[in-house]
Amino acid sequence: MNTLGGQVVFRVGPLPITDTVLTTWGIVLLLALAAFVLSRRLRATPGRWQSAVEGALAAAEAAVAEVLPASAVRRVLPFVATLWLFILVANLAGLVPGLHAPTRDLSATSALALLVFASTHWYGIRAQGWRVYLRHYVEPSPILLPFHVVSEFTRTLALAVRLFGNMMSLEMAALLVLLIAGFLVPVPLLMLHVVEAVVQAYIFGMLALIYIAGALESPESPSSEEPS
Repeated sequence: MNTLGGQVVFRVGPLPITDTVLTTWGIVLLLALAAFVLSRRLRATPGRWQSAVEGALAAAEAAVAEVLPASAVRRVLPFVATLWLFILVANLAGLVPGLHAPTRDLSATSALALLVFASTHWYGIRAQGWRVYLRHYVEPSPILLPFHVVSEFTRTLALAVRLFGNMMSLEMAALLVLLIAGFLVPVPLLMLHVVEAVVQAYIFGMLALIYIAGALESPESPSSEEPS
């Protein structure tokens, strides 16, 4: 049986458990296990794996620092870096025989988009206070309130549909190529999948970062420094 979230594998009472849910749980457990193992083997002189992880973390921190003020980088980095890592692994899961990328299902990408939506407002309220933060919805005029609200929902919807559409089309294209050309072109096809998986994870994370940066920006902050 198919649902919007994928093929139903079994049910827990009235709650259907789909292949997307099982694959997502597997990815979460895999990442948690990898984090546990790597964190227990940290050395003052890093080895190959530790150097790779530290390099990836440094690259993520540099990307976050390009968008956010310095005071907010360490606060937002764990969320955005985890988002990048999860989406990347979820996108690449489609390369495993018998599995489908969870991000090719609209239910999974919608959940990720809602997570970004909630975190954006959480970071904004935490940084500015709820009074100051909510005030920007009625500035410069209360007439703009409905437009601000609609904008919040449309960009969240676009975030979910963009990732879903790209990953779904990628898997369909890969299937069509394999049906037409057989298994004579596996390497270029795999490389295309890997590149697209990395690009889509990066774009999703950067959009989340831009939304958070907008929420952290105080409407009362001066646009320029006072001359000395």
